[in-house]
Amino acid sequence: MYTTVTFVLLALMILVLTVWVFLLELRLARLFRGNKVRSLEETFAETRADIDGLAHEIDDVHRTLEKVDSRLARKVETVRTLRFNPFQGTGGNHSFASAFVDEHGDGVVLSTLYSREKVSVFAKPVKQGRSDIELTEEETSVLRSKR
Repeated sequence: MYTTVTFVLLALMILVLTVWVFLLELRLARLFRGNKVRSLEETFAETRADIDGLAHEIDDVHRTLEKVDSRLARKVETVRTLRFNPFQGTGGNHSFASAFVDEHGDGVVLSTLYSREKVSVFAKPVKQGRSDIELTEEETSVLRSKR
């Protein structure tokens, strides 16, 4: 009697284990679908290689962005112009002062003085928002208005 019960229990356990292994094989087949791999280790190795490749590409993108950021910091960021009339009672606002500066405040201030006889043009270098050459009130105003 015990042998029959033992036999039935063993047969039932074998059936359950067979179904379990079959389901596990189905899950693994779904995992490996589309891949020509022979083992789970190969899948992990390929995935790791893909991740490493992506990490190198991300590093390349970061280096490129750093270069772009440093180049952009040196580019003209702000352009401001102020038109004015330096000679009261004559004509309109034909004279102007313009500031061309980067994000560090480095650049140039261009200004003109217009009169009927001539036009004078001035260029004054700017470092960190200041110039070694004395700025007019209009040039100072246009330079400060960037901030």
